[in-house]
Amino acid sequence: MPEPGSSQPDAPTPPPKRGHGVSRAEFRAQVNATRTDFERQVHASKADFERQVQATRAHLDATSERIEARTGRNLILAILIGLVLGLTMLFSLIFIKELFLIFALVVVGFTAFELAQALRHAGLNVPRIPVIISACAVVPAAFYWGATGQWLATLGGIALIGFWRLALLAWPEHRTSGRQLGRDIRAGILIQVYVVFLASFAVLLVGKDGGQWWTLAFLCLVIAADTGAYASGLSFGKHPMAPSISPKKTWEGFIGAGAVVLVAGVFLAIFMLQQPWWFGLIFGAVILLSATFGDLAESLIKRDLGIKDMSSWLPGHGGFLDRLDSILPSAGAAYTLYLIFA
Repeated sequence: MPEPGSSQPDAPTPPPKRGHGVSRAEFRAQVNATRTDFERQVHASKADFERQVQATRAHLDATSERIEARTGRNLILAILIGLVLGLTMLFSLIFIKELFLIFALVVVGFTAFELAQALRHAGLNVPRIPVIISACAVVPAAFYWGATGQWLATLGGIALIGFWRLALLAWPEHRTSGRQLGRDIRAGILIQVYVVFLASFAVLLVGKDGGQWWTLAFLCLVIAADTGAYASGLSFGKHPMAPSISPKKTWEGFIGAGAVVLVAGVFLAIFMLQQPWWFGLIFGAVILLSATFGDLAESLIKRDLGIKDMSSWLPGHGGFLDRLDSILPSAGAAYTLYLIFA
């Protein structure tokens, strides 16, 4: 027996048993009453469950809105997109290097086109066809012919973009002043150097003996830096690092990223790269600086162009360049460390 005043719910009324002296009509009435009582309890439980689900959903939505307002991204969607890209890249690195070549070709091509589109919206007449051709040419050249192929394809791409823009002067709608023409050509060179040339260092690294593990290690460090900065900045961020460039980047986030990256660097150096533990500290510190520089550089470009994201192709992330900003200079840094230590 429950004590008086307890909140224990009432037990459902047991189904009646027809005994002697109970008419059929009375028995049916008792059965109907029991059924009604059971259905009422079921509806009450269902309504209570729905209220709990709605309250939980409202709490999650409110939390997601606060995080998005603080960081400028949809966290859940960003995680899902990041997992898909990360797993695709991981599979291509571990199993077949040529798959990574295809992955890099697609990513670099889309990123170059994306930046060209952003520059065109800013009033610069950047020819998109030679930009895509040049971007796609550098990736296989770096993979199969090494640094020589990388440099030749990069310089050839710059020449192609410049001559293509000059050839467009034959059409009246593409004619402009000499100053504006120079700005258009410099914008095309920016794409070739900033996106294509820097990204090709990752392709160079993968082409080296054991380079796929170095590529995976530096990508893990970039992700660790981004995650550490995101978590610590969200929790403790109060002092902006570069308010005129990226107002949401804080020194607390940078310190948190540094702590995570140094620890991760030691583990990756020992267990993945077969390097001494102190190399992990160097590796982590270099990638921390290069990733931070890349993030600030892309933020500066977007601020100059007056845009928030390069595109909306990756929901929760913005565009491809918004995800590659920290990776691009880090690829060159990792390749240099490979040449020195490996």
